[in-house]
Amino acid sequence: MPCVRKRRGKWVIDFYDQFGKRHWETIDTSKKDAEEELAKRLLAVGKHTYCPQNRTRAFGEVAEEWFKTQIVPNKRPKTTDHYRNHLDKHLLPYFAKIKLSRIDVGMVERYLAHKLKEGRIAKASINKTATTLGSILKYAVRRGFCDTNPVSSVQKLRRGPEELIGDDKQFFTLEEIHLMLDHADSKYGPLLPTAIMTGMREGELLGLMWDDIDWNSLQLYVRRTLQVGRFYDPKTRSSKRRIDVDPDLLLELKKWRLQCPKGKHNLVFPNEVGNPMDATNMIKRIWYPTLRRAGLPRYRFHLLRHTNASLRIEAGQNIKYIQSQLGHSSIQVTMDIYGHLMKPVNNEEAVKLRATLFSSKNEATGSKMVAEEVQP
Repeated sequence: MPCVRKRRGKWVIDFYDQFGKRHWETIDTSKKDAEEELAKRLLAVGKHTYCPQNRTRAFGEVAEEWFKTQIVPNKRPKTTDHYRNHLDKHLLPYFAKIKLSRIDVGMVERYLAHKLKEGRIAKASINKTATTLGSILKYAVRRGFCDTNPVSSVQKLRRGPEELIGDDKQFFTLEEIHLMLDHADSKYGPLLPTAIMTGMREGELLGLMWDDIDWNSLQLYVRRTLQVGRFYDPKTRSSKRRIDVDPDLLLELKKWRLQCPKGKHNLVFPNEVGNPMDATNMIKRIWYPTLRRAGLPRYRFHLLRHTNASLRIEAGQNIKYIQSQLGHSSIQVTMDIYGHLMKPVNNEEAVKLRATLFSSKNEATGSKMVAEEVQP
């Protein structure tokens, strides 16, 4: 029977694990602490997750196993690189040699505070590394390497509105947009205007084919994304979508089609020989040179997508429509990212509401009066 007893002046817990093996553990403090520790061990035994402390695996070993078995076979190259970056630059330097049994809520919170103090990455990025940590510990729990996943109980770093899109720079101003377009290299066609006017993601733009353009209905179809030279279906159902396009952009695309490099994939924005354009090369050869010529800092290309969203909000587009055009999985995602850009005060809409309400009343009154007048 499991019990707590005193030996040589110290409290010892005595119990059997899920495999029937007997264990003794010395607790240096009080009998109450020993009873609490015994209760924890018995709970783990009941769940078949108990692992002796001297055999608990180190975080680094389990993290590498998780990466090889859960990430590499199941994720796209870009996502795989994303997780590898989290491991090599953030998680392994801090947790690698620590036993899984020692990682608790307090340690995770100290990690977050440490990354924040370093000041090398934004709060949003720190939270993402914590999410990766949680995925690894969830895997460890499932495999019986530890009892709990403390990340699920940790409060992430709170972000201000200016951090919600992961950059101090939220979107380009109209002046900056015109500067970019004036200094864009014409030999790559209307790549930047298309990015600005559609809000398409980088991989969606580079995977766009001429057959995806409906010239009659003035729409582009997002049917695939290009990553590391391979085509993939969009990640979610909402990412596969139709984007409304203005006639002027379509006219630019029609002109570009006549001189666009031809290739077997019939891409709208291929490289110089008609093959899929590598995203890294696009950033280095097209994006950064354009910013340099325009006298702008080396902002992220993804900022064009945020710029499109801000322009849509400024134009008064319905938030549900914006969600569908950007391909977000839910309207909540759109609100979480861009809600702070919406006007806190909108008197015009209040006036419209009143006009709608009382115009209906006036029409009804007017109709009644007309009916009374025509009666004999």
